[in-house]
Amino acid sequence: MLRTLLHPLLRLVAQLLFRVEFRNPHNTSFDARKLLIVANHESFLDGLLLGLFLPVNPVFVVNTQIAKVRWFKLVLGLVDHLTVDPANPMAMKTILKLVESGRPVVIFPEGRITVTSALMKVYEGPAFVAAKTDATVVPVRLDGPARSYFSRLTGQHPRHLFPKVVISVQPATALPMPVAPTAKLRRYKAGETLRRIMQEMLFATRAPQTLFDAFMEASDNFGRQRRMVEDVKQVEYSYGDLQRMILMLGRLASKFTAPGERVGLLLPNLAPTLGLLVGLSAFRRVPAMLNYTAGTEGMQNACIAADIKTLITSRAFLEQGKLVEKVQAIQNIRIVYLEDLREQVTLADKLWWIGYARWFPRAAGNHGDHPRSPEDSAVVLFTSGSEGKPKGVVLSHRAILANIAQIRAIVDFNVEDKVLNALPIFHSFGLTAGCLLPLMTGTRLFLYPSPLHYRVIPELAYDRGCSILFGTSTFLGHYGKFAHPYDFFRLRYVVAGAEKLSAAVKELWFEKFGVRIFEGYGATETAPVLAVNNPMAYRSGTVGQLLPGIAHKLIPVPGIDRGGILHVHGPNVMSGYYRFENPGVIEPPKSDAGEGWYDTGDVVDVDEDGFVHILGRVKRFAKIAGEMISLEVVEKIAASASPAKQHAASSQPDASKGEALVLFTTDKELGRDRLQAAAKASGLPELAVPRKIVVVEALPLLGTGKTDYVTLKKMAENA
Repeated sequence: MLRTLLHPLLRLVAQLLFRVEFRNPHNTSFDARKLLIVANHESFLDGLLLGLFLPVNPVFVVNTQIAKVRWFKLVLGLVDHLTVDPANPMAMKTILKLVESGRPVVIFPEGRITVTSALMKVYEGPAFVAAKTDATVVPVRLDGPARSYFSRLTGQHPRHLFPKVVISVQPATALPMPVAPTAKLRRYKAGETLRRIMQEMLFATRAPQTLFDAFMEASDNFGRQRRMVEDVKQVEYSYGDLQRMILMLGRLASKFTAPGERVGLLLPNLAPTLGLLVGLSAFRRVPAMLNYTAGTEGMQNACIAADIKTLITSRAFLEQGKLVEKVQAIQNIRIVYLEDLREQVTLADKLWWIGYARWFPRAAGNHGDHPRSPEDSAVVLFTSGSEGKPKGVVLSHRAILANIAQIRAIVDFNVEDKVLNALPIFHSFGLTAGCLLPLMTGTRLFLYPSPLHYRVIPELAYDRGCSILFGTSTFLGHYGKFAHPYDFFRLRYVVAGAEKLSAAVKELWFEKFGVRIFEGYGATETAPVLAVNNPMAYRSGTVGQLLPGIAHKLIPVPGIDRGGILHVHGPNVMSGYYRFENPGVIEPPKSDAGEGWYDTGDVVDVDEDGFVHILGRVKRFAKIAGEMISLEVVEKIAASASPAKQHAASSQPDASKGEALVLFTTDKELGRDRLQAAAKASGLPELAVPRKIVVVEALPLLGTGKTDYVTLKKMAENA
């Protein structure tokens, strides 16, 4: 009786204090006879909030350890509950009977309140209950309680007395009993399915935003005073400093550019580059990140493709990078120097900041007659031009922020971490994962201008106490070679992407530093991450499982009997290309899979657990005597025969066999006999053993750290 009377009063109090917003956009029904509601666990308030705002009166399954908290017993008195020990297998039988009885049940599959602000381990028991009872599963996302004083977050995590709480209901689903030979394996597979459902839920409940809006939300959540970004100038910038930089640089750039205009940026990894990038998009300009390693012709072609009229760069950067002549040779472009922008700040600009923008940054950033949309172009990146002239890849605000949300759904980056990013911002990996993800999640960031300083970067990781490092296999191999065994003592995440992770690099890092490298996979056109291994889902030899929200199709390739060309579709896929042949016009993505799908050009295989195996690029297969031979398999044989050296394979025309393999190696002693022995030991065909071996001092690299296969192809044809 007392509970019935208190319910509306407590609901009103919670509504007033936490401004609770209950969202059910899919009109999910709670009328199922056997109903299991699964939710993420952010705080001690979660059960009470769900009990007050869900349209049903459920029974809550509570961990016995949490139920022992003295003051929490008062909360439990307000809801129907069942205390269980997640480690006790008999507890699941009790829950089974409860679900079968027809009473709605709420369960937190993590079994404990998060201490990372992200999804934690998902227990198999709740999944097995759902599968065994054939219950309707309704995922419910709680967002906000983790920022209250009722959470278990510690240290630098921001706390608020009464944070806004959003309760989001996702479409009902079912969890059928997996087919497997043993009960243990069925239980495991059910648990993995539930984990994916929870991750999809976290991703699907993201709010549509622009980069500037997402930045402002992060600034509000973590505080204007939080020091966020540091670069080689050894100045730490807080969220407040970045707000000023973003709005002032955006305002200054808007004076000589037009809304919707693509503005070229040719700048290194520095805080002002990040400020200018977000600032331009806040003022409805589109930053186009030029690759300064592409040479004059590459930059000129990029400017033509994206119809760039204005280029912002820095005199100091051009001089230090010996780029002055290359940039000045670009035609039909107006060059604006960052150093000159500082001198153009007028009294009116200062008064605008002091009297208006500082106090109303959101309003100041919503510049122009038309409000920004998540579907607007946020940035233009350029491909390396491996298929001819570089293409401009147009990424919307939606695509970039969707990819950040996808990564956050599976990896627990948090405010206790510090990212060391030396990957160039003109590369999608360096931009999204290395810069924008930390900025939007309150993860501190150290920007370094070059990934090629192999001795300096390990020292920086040690000196700045960095815990997250992104890199290519090539770069990570060099860092591992020159680093002291203790330089990476704080690293907990090392993520490799952009090229295949070498087994030798992987072993070096594990043996020397005790660090497991997580290999990922993606493309500039997908903003960029498509899949990545992580602590909760890791399988050696793969690039992990596809991220939440990504649909995929495998199109078979004649001559290749396993897997197919990967086509993907999702909110992180690009808006389209700018092509040299049709300047300034966006060509939407399409493939054999349909409109809006992106053809990765990679031949992959996806196993029964969803892990992606990269077999090679379709353009990196050679047809020899009628057989399709993967050039990556050739490289694998070489790496097995000579793990300490670098190798890359290409092909050249052959009159008798169609094509012939050419292996480039830095090992002067490597011969065909060793390659044949390695192929035999690995069970690989002798047809994949190259007859032509070319010794080089070093393999040619692109500015992003990838092997330059275009140059190698030309070398192979001339070999």
